[in-house]
Amino acid sequence: MDSSCRGTALPFRFLSFVSLFQVLLIIQAAVAQTSNDELRQRHAEGYCAMYDICGARSDGKVLNCASGSPAVKPDELLSSKIQSLCPTITGNVCCTEAQFDTLRSQVQQAIPFLVGCPACLRNFLNLFCELSCSPNQSLFINVTSVSQVQNNMTVDGIDFYITDDFGEGLYESCKDVKFGTMNTRALEFIGAGAQNFEGWFAFIGRQAPNNMPGSPYAIQFLPTVPESSGMIPMNVSTYSCGDVSLGCSCGDCPSSPVCSNTAISTSNNGAKCSVRIGSLKPKCIDLALAILYVVLVSVFFGWGLFHQTRKRSRLLDTADSGQSHSLNRQKAEKSENLPMQRLEDANQTSTVVRLSVVQEYMSNFYRKYGLWVARHPTLVLSLSVGIVLLLCSGLVRFKVETRPEKLWVGPGSKAAEEKRFFDSNLAPFYRIEQLILATIPNPLDGKSPSIVTEENIKLLFEIQEKIDGIRGNYSGSMISLTDICMKPMGEDCATQSVIQYFKMDPSYDADNRLEQVNYCFQHYTSAESCMSAFKAPVDPSTVLGGFSGSNYTEASAFIVTYPVNNALDKEGNETQKAVAWEKAFVRLAKDELLPMVQSKNLTFSFSSESSIEEELKRESTADAITILISYLVMFAYISLALGDTPRLSSFYISSKVLLGLSGVVLVMLSVLGSVGFFSAVGVKSTLIIMEVIPFLVLAVGVDNMCILVHAVKRQPLDLPLEGRISNALVEVGPSITLASLSEVFVFAVGSFIPMPACRVFSMFAALAVLFDFLLQVTAFVSLIVFDFLRAEDGRVDCFPCIKASSAYAESEKGIGGRKPGLLARYMKEVHAPILGLWGVKILVISAFVAFSLASIALSTRIEPGLEQKIVLPKDSYLQGYFNNVSKYLRIGPPVYFVVKNYNYSSESIDTNKLCSISQCNSDSLLNEISRASLTPKSSYIAKPAASWLDDFLVWLSPEAFGCCRKFTNGSYCPPDDQPPCCSANDSTCGLSEVCKDCTTCFLHSDLHNDRPSTAQFREKLPWFLDALPSADCSKAGHGAYTSSVELQGYENGIIKASSFRTYHTPLNKQIDYVNSMRAARQFASRVSDSLKMEIFPYSVFYMFFEQYLDIWKTALINLAMAIGAVFIVCLVITCSLWTSAIIMLVLAMILVDLMGVMAILGIQLNAVSVVNLVMSVGIAVEFCVHITHAFSVSSGSRDERVKKALGTMGASVFSGITLTKLVGVMVLRFSKTEVFVVYYFQMYLALVLLGFLHGLVFLPVVLSMFGPPSRCIQVEKQGERPSISSQP
Repeated sequence: MDSSCRGTALPFRFLSFVSLFQVLLIIQAAVAQTSNDELRQRHAEGYCAMYDICGARSDGKVLNCASGSPAVKPDELLSSKIQSLCPTITGNVCCTEAQFDTLRSQVQQAIPFLVGCPACLRNFLNLFCELSCSPNQSLFINVTSVSQVQNNMTVDGIDFYITDDFGEGLYESCKDVKFGTMNTRALEFIGAGAQNFEGWFAFIGRQAPNNMPGSPYAIQFLPTVPESSGMIPMNVSTYSCGDVSLGCSCGDCPSSPVCSNTAISTSNNGAKCSVRIGSLKPKCIDLALAILYVVLVSVFFGWGLFHQTRKRSRLLDTADSGQSHSLNRQKAEKSENLPMQRLEDANQTSTVVRLSVVQEYMSNFYRKYGLWVARHPTLVLSLSVGIVLLLCSGLVRFKVETRPEKLWVGPGSKAAEEKRFFDSNLAPFYRIEQLILATIPNPLDGKSPSIVTEENIKLLFEIQEKIDGIRGNYSGSMISLTDICMKPMGEDCATQSVIQYFKMDPSYDADNRLEQVNYCFQHYTSAESCMSAFKAPVDPSTVLGGFSGSNYTEASAFIVTYPVNNALDKEGNETQKAVAWEKAFVRLAKDELLPMVQSKNLTFSFSSESSIEEELKRESTADAITILISYLVMFAYISLALGDTPRLSSFYISSKVLLGLSGVVLVMLSVLGSVGFFSAVGVKSTLIIMEVIPFLVLAVGVDNMCILVHAVKRQPLDLPLEGRISNALVEVGPSITLASLSEVFVFAVGSFIPMPACRVFSMFAALAVLFDFLLQVTAFVSLIVFDFLRAEDGRVDCFPCIKASSAYAESEKGIGGRKPGLLARYMKEVHAPILGLWGVKILVISAFVAFSLASIALSTRIEPGLEQKIVLPKDSYLQGYFNNVSKYLRIGPPVYFVVKNYNYSSESIDTNKLCSISQCNSDSLLNEISRASLTPKSSYIAKPAASWLDDFLVWLSPEAFGCCRKFTNGSYCPPDDQPPCCSANDSTCGLSEVCKDCTTCFLHSDLHNDRPSTAQFREKLPWFLDALPSADCSKAGHGAYTSSVELQGYENGIIKASSFRTYHTPLNKQIDYVNSMRAARQFASRVSDSLKMEIFPYSVFYMFFEQYLDIWKTALINLAMAIGAVFIVCLVITCSLWTSAIIMLVLAMILVDLMGVMAILGIQLNAVSVVNLVMSVGIAVEFCVHITHAFSVSSGSRDERVKKALGTMGASVFSGITLTKLVGVMVLRFSKTEVFVVYYFQMYLALVLLGFLHGLVFLPVVLSMFGPPSRCIQVEKQGERPSISSQP
């Protein structure tokens, strides 16, 4: 259903004018018993085939006399009347004044459809003028049968001889003429959608039964006359729609030379560069990256070969010093477990780490701070926790935002501003409540049977009865559908349903329902019996689904749509009434309609306007258990990872369950502190914050916990606990600070993303990570002190009040000073030596570079968008609804082209810049829309636009003499088939006494080039918008255009806002929505620049898809800022451009590879994935900085330093960072919400695996080949002069 529901009541009896035209052609004939002599006609010039009216059928349709009399000379008044309508008829005529009045009263039903194209209208009128009044009528009309009515012989059938040239000319001039109100061709209404002139003539010539629309007699159109008959086919000259004197608009005549010279603008944005290589046609970027990879690998292999050759030569030259080198290496290995800040060997030399200024300051700070914390753990713990609890007090102002427009649309959104303009000046887009019933596909061939059966139509009536009975409770008032539904004509709801073909009445044609709907599928625009209860035609494509072309009987789905009035105030009474009814609607659909439909072996899906918001609220609890399990799994792993290798004799002392639990509590406090702070300053939270940020901060915080505990364990046993704490903080404090600050800055970068939900998420996450870091180095260090004191005192974990036996206590004394664990030995003795092999290095570099370049190519295939069904719980009823929408709907969403500040004054040329009828500019807005609809694949515009301006100008036209009329006192006079001219109870309407003196609003002489003056426009526009459409004037604007024009302040000659409605093509994928919006905006921008007018497109979905127009730009800018932030932090702390560049390179590769994985998994680019990509930079830092820092402060060759770095930090990175995140992520696989599975499980799993591979495989290889110089210097104590070892 779209805004055409507001559409006018189209001509109910438009076929009746055809029948009455044909009545004028009936010639007098005899009854069946009449002799051949009595039926003899004279076919000669100047003779009639019929003359005068001899009776009427039982249904009131008049019948003409069959007469072979000579043509009659009319009086002067009748002659002038005939000339005004039929300029080709001169001299004698074959019609009386009564016949001509009948002709005139009936053609007025067709004129509004065709008056916008003068050539078509002239040809159309010539056809019926020749038939009715031509003085040579007998030359091309032959009466074939007659009937007796009231003792008079009336025509019952004729042969009408007409040349194919005339028929072709008539059809060609009219085939593209539009009927704006319905965005369709006029021939759909006055020709049953004929595809050629033969089909059009066949439609006109049908004989209709009594009380049915159509001709009262049969007409057979024939191209050739019988031999020796003396007859000549009618062949009046036809006018081309491109004729200069009677030219039509480009919209009505695309073949016009003026129009054909105007190039159709198509977007080339979709053009892709490609190169053909034999049978292959790769993209240019793919080929360029492949060539780049070959060049890089070739250069790398060449450099490697040169380096190895040089290395062998150097080894031969230094063979004599090999033993000395081996001895030094053994000494270095013996000392590798000593504190990294200062190591001494047996030869009275010491290895001193030369740190940067910032690192030196941080080391001194952590040394002193560690000693102070170890001596005052209670004070530090109390202060840190107390401050966080104070921040948590802000939770009293905690609020959650669930409104989609507030979550996904930025405050500076252009689309949001355009929506506000549209809603406030025209009308808010209506609310949609929808049902979809569909048949189940046959399991053998997969085809769905037709849903159009008697039984299923009956089911629709039963469903409608229940819908009508819904009552929503709003503040004690019971709200029904009729209280809130949209009523374009002010009486009946504009429900879009197949049962509208029965006037929503179960008793209407109950015995022939299937026959009725099949008839209406073909004649929904023409048959009065098919008109809806709200007096407008119902397009089958809006109420049926699952069909191809126009094969409506093959439809496999019924689509029932209830448009409901919307309001500007989302919290106001009108909106809340609708919401109350919608909740009752959803309950009914779930509890009663679903089992009712399924019992008929049909599928059923449904949605209301508020469904998405309500389901998003439900989502907050859908994954509560999943998230909780994830936390518990991570907690269990933390407890194991922090403890020592389990020993049966002392596991209850060496375990770290209480420490791990305390760490998790600190993480929760950091999250609550962040939420509390932002709540206190008035920032609303979102559901995704409450579910994801705790997990994210826990995953980040666990790393620091593991690294800190493992660092303390590596300290010498002979040091007191405060010394071990101090040395551990000196060892890992700088890298923890570097990683945490990088994460904070990276997450903060996400706050620049315009989408509110993601911006708020990034703000909350950045502050939570900062709080978590501060709690780690304060409260958690204090807890480490307490835990080690507990273990050394032999007290049981989780029950520290219980002390174990002294034997156990002695065995645990100095816990953490034992030899390295299995994982650490693997890293040092297996992993590092394998990576040290030259062939392995070549393979690793080649493989990782290949995947990165491939990921760059793959990332160009990532599509923007966010599928609605992904953000909803898997068990949501909307999942099936969205699937059915994309499967069955055959019409796209409506799109409005809104014109601001239209100057309608006669001095302005804005009118001709907009309209599409005769004398309008060929490049006018409506002509351009019509032209764009010819290329729907690129423009995404399906139809020409419905134009209130065109219809208003036609309505004003003197030719449309049944439309704009006035009484003698100057007030508005309605058409003859409307009250007071015609009583609502009259089955037929004739010339009434009330309206007999009504005249057209204007004569041609009153208009200037068929355009009204400023005063005329100002006076008649409200008449037009208030006029009810009917058979005698289908162009009236009430209902169709009531909300298309803003009349407030229009008296000064400026219409502030007006809209022209068309439709997008069916949009099935997110990329279709994005591209359609982009195409519409480009089109509007081009036309605005051309016409020098302010025009913008509006559709209800634009506000939510605007972000995707520049999502790549947003993503690249934010990612560049994130990597730049990490680089700056690294550069400031390390003061090493070399080190910072390597970290930035590895981060960039992880990021690119993650985007490649997104393309492989089909993950779309949207604000959620952009935030994940930005956060991945921060998380990936942890896989790099610890290894890099350990490498930079180690001594020896690059290979030796890599081995030491992996031995000391490799195990922590693997167990404390990789596995911790991995176990938590794995649980998200079982989430009930697809957004968690896709954007958190899949993306985070890929990030963890890529971070692990790059941090523990690629980075060590890069450092071993291109790593920065060591920061260690050798100091000889004897001479007290430093000797700097230049170690690569």
